[in-house]
Amino acid sequence: MRSARMERMELRERTIAATVAGALLIVSLGGCSLQKLAINKVAGMLSGSSSSSDVFSSDNDPDLVGQALPFAIKLYETLLASAPDHAGLRLRTGSLYIMYANAFVETPADMTPRRDLEAKEYLLARAKNLYLRGRDILFVALEKKNPAIRRQLKDRQYQEAMAPFGKQDTALLYWTAVGWVAAFSVNPFDMTLGQTVPQTRAMIERIEALEPGYGNGSLDAFYVSYYGSLPDYLGGDAAKARQHFARAQAQAGKSDTSSLLALATTVSVKEQNVAEFKELLGRVLAFDPDSSPATRLVNILNQRKARWLLGHIDDFFIETEQP
Repeated sequence: MRSARMERMELRERTIAATVAGALLIVSLGGCSLQKLAINKVAGMLSGSSSSSDVFSSDNDPDLVGQALPFAIKLYETLLASAPDHAGLRLRTGSLYIMYANAFVETPADMTPRRDLEAKEYLLARAKNLYLRGRDILFVALEKKNPAIRRQLKDRQYQEAMAPFGKQDTALLYWTAVGWVAAFSVNPFDMTLGQTVPQTRAMIERIEALEPGYGNGSLDAFYVSYYGSLPDYLGGDAAKARQHFARAQAQAGKSDTSSLLALATTVSVKEQNVAEFKELLGRVLAFDPDSSPATRLVNILNQRKARWLLGHIDDFFIETEQP
């Protein structure tokens, strides 16, 4: 007859054996599942928290951010390759590509002297490529929610294309549209891409229907650039750009100078209104970036561009002095 001590030892050995077997089973059959769990955990921390984006958006040194962003973007993209179904990570990766292209590639290209044409064209081509890369990363998520969206947009079935998207998808729609339109604005002679730009309007109108005040004026600031920069045959409309400018100012005039810069560089230039151009850019320069820490970086970047624009005003206006 076995003693109680022997039974306890056998129970302990069986427990240990079961634990080891379980560990071996995980390693042999689901080792990559552990890796995926870890990746999803990290991805959730990076994409779900606002702290990582705040570190960039509140910085007062644009050059430091510009040098750091490529590494951050590739880190996100590496994680995305291992967790392609992580919606938050996909949104952050795609939108960072678009933000980086705008602030640190296209804007320097715009400020590159005309005599350095080769360098200017290289930067613009690079900006377009990055815009489209960001858009395409985001479009994967759109297609996951609506597998027919590409065909529906092409066939102008805009209501059907946008129906599956709700308020939780507004950021995804916004950044996809921004990257798309920005890529065309870099090269407005790309007629193939230009023919697809009206499809973005369906996305923006869907956002407006779901969340009219999206992004604390970001949506209206986008509309200023959208209606102000596009030619009439693609939907450009200076009056609508001004309407959205007024709305953007009402929502974010005390925190973000982007709509001021947008109106100056689109409608004011188109209408050759040099007085308005100077007045808007003067307001950009007069803004105190420290008054809004959350948007400090974008306002400093806007001021950098405003100074350059005022220093090169003759490049945009036939007559710079009023008679």
